[in-house]
Amino acid sequence: MLVASKDLTSEAKVMIYPGSRKFFANEMPVLREQLDSFCSNLEGIDICCKIEYDRFLIFMISEATALDLDKQNLLVDFVLSLEKKFEITLLDKVNVCFKQGQYVQLKEIPAFKLLIKNKGVSKKTVVFDNMINTKFEYDESWEVPAGESWLSHFF
Repeated sequence: MLVASKDLTSEAKVMIYPGSRKFFANEMPVLREQLDSFCSNLEGIDICCKIEYDRFLIFMISEATALDLDKQNLLVDFVLSLEKKFEITLLDKVNVCFKQGQYVQLKEIPAFKLLIKNKGVSKKTVVFDNMINTKFEYDESWEVPAGESWLSHFF
């Protein structure tokens, strides 16, 4: 069942899918409709889906409802269908997403390390930790300075 994120506790499970690019303005209504339809039809699961920065799909699932293997497979299949429909990569979580001014950038780790070397980013650059697991972590530490993230050892 589709629920609002404010109705989920801090222990809700979070899954973040970073897009390899922003969704275009003309794609957003179709994307929102498909997300709402999918979440509404996922029986027995209290789920919320947010789109952040027109790039990240964020699913939040109540800890009170079990996400069994079949439902996990449905979610992954759904995300794969979005990748195909919108010609975007969503399942690659090991790339680095970071803010550069008002824009969100995505780089592979070697390219991000080169940015560090060339002073294109610093320890203060805001990065996104797409490996977080709970709503609490999402609220508190999804966006953090690179020097306080898993990337800190590169500086």
